[in-house]
Amino acid sequence: MRYSPEALQAFVEAVALGSFSAAARKLRKSQSTISAAIANLEADLGVSLFDRQARHPVLTEAGRKVLGHVQEILAASERLDALSIRLADKVEPRLTLVLSDMYQLSPNNQVMRDFEQRYQDIELECMIAEAGDVLNLLQSGRAHLGLLAAQASYPADVAATRLPQSAQMGIFVAQGHPLAQLDAPSQSHLSGHRQLYLNTFTDSENKPQGRVWSAPDYLLLLEMTEAGFGWAELPHGLVELYGHGQLIELTLRGWPRPIAVDAAWSKLTPPGAAGLWLLERLLAQ
Repeated sequence: MRYSPEALQAFVEAVALGSFSAAARKLRKSQSTISAAIANLEADLGVSLFDRQARHPVLTEAGRKVLGHVQEILAASERLDALSIRLADKVEPRLTLVLSDMYQLSPNNQVMRDFEQRYQDIELECMIAEAGDVLNLLQSGRAHLGLLAAQASYPADVAATRLPQSAQMGIFVAQGHPLAQLDAPSQSHLSGHRQLYLNTFTDSENKPQGRVWSAPDYLLLLEMTEAGFGWAELPHGLVELYGHGQLIELTLRGWPRPIAVDAAWSKLTPPGAAGLWLLERLLAQ
């Protein structure tokens, strides 16, 4: 390749994070290394990618045009890396999978049974997390593959693909909750009672206010709902498995709602053959 892959990655991260220093921290390089890599890329291309007069580097018109092509090159490189792993059958000794309570991938799932038969010697670690917590685990290198509710956008160093099956979300209360006694509850009725909501460790925006309790995962929210502490948005599959028949789904306009689910992984530390095999099976369901 005429252009250094490291320079291309540095350029994309600098754009995504808004500064050379942030890109250096993400890529675990010195700022001078990132600056030099981008300067070398500009020299190879013969154009200035950033206007450095501002406090933070700003993309030039040429930089905006180059960005899309660089992203395509990196995506093609990632696909080639994944193909080489499959062809060489480079099985990783350990795979950490982050599961979501929204997407039911239980130990009894046929995919997991097939995985166990195919990769009997691999060390498999399963974690439960949601939303931004999944991304944090992937970006930190703590996990290799994660399932989460589809995000509007992803960090530059995270790749994601849409799974064919979506999660169905509904609003639930305990059988003895006052809302369960209403024939046609509305949003205004909900506002008069405590909301139990998902509150992940890394997400901090758009949190409900007022009478609220929170938990970092849906299973704990389900238990709180079952205890009668309030109403909550919960995945149908989780309620069917662990609701003990004690929850009532409220019939409100616009509910239940389908939620798309993505599989995601770090571009910097992608899964090996076992993780890629698991991803292919999830996409084929």
